[in-house]
Amino acid sequence: MNKATYLNNQFIIAMPGLADPDFFHSVTYLCQHNEEGALGIVINREAGMTMGDIFMQMNIPVTSSTASDVQVFAGGPVQQERGFVIHTVGTKWDITMPISDSIALTTSRDIIEAIALDKGPEHYLVALGYAGWGEGQLEQEILANAWLNTAFNRGVLFDTPVDQRWQGAAQPLGINMHQLTTHAGHC
Repeated sequence: MNKATYLNNQFIIAMPGLADPDFFHSVTYLCQHNEEGALGIVINREAGMTMGDIFMQMNIPVTSSTASDVQVFAGGPVQQERGFVIHTVGTKWDITMPISDSIALTTSRDIIEAIALDKGPEHYLVALGYAGWGEGQLEQEILANAWLNTAFNRGVLFDTPVDQRWQGAAQPLGINMHQLTTHAGHC
């Protein structure tokens, strides 16, 4: 696969037939995709905790009036104890991987401390865990009709209600995910 065909900074949308409970009706933002595999964050699975829970667990003082109520996401089945922050670029953080000119992924404590003080990025999504694929695995799953890939849409990531992201990510393609069949049309 050449560099132009990698799916960095794109969404992959679980097809209706993907029954794996970790990915059923999920939307994953691909942060890294190369010859070695892929890393993505599921953006439409709430983890059942808020940033307030994270601040308390990490003993981080909070002065923000709103950050404690922000939902945390279940980013995927790998390293679920580890935090990942997808965010708009701006401030430099200790451990950050740029994804595009406007979006980055940070895994360091300093960004969580800044969010608690209302000094974090303008837009962010915090997730515990990630989705990972080994060499060629994601490509095989796409060929097996498990995933549909589409362009990144900042509005879907940061503004669309969680329960509408699966359909919202597919909308620019003109696809209604609820009308797709679960089987590919192979002869």
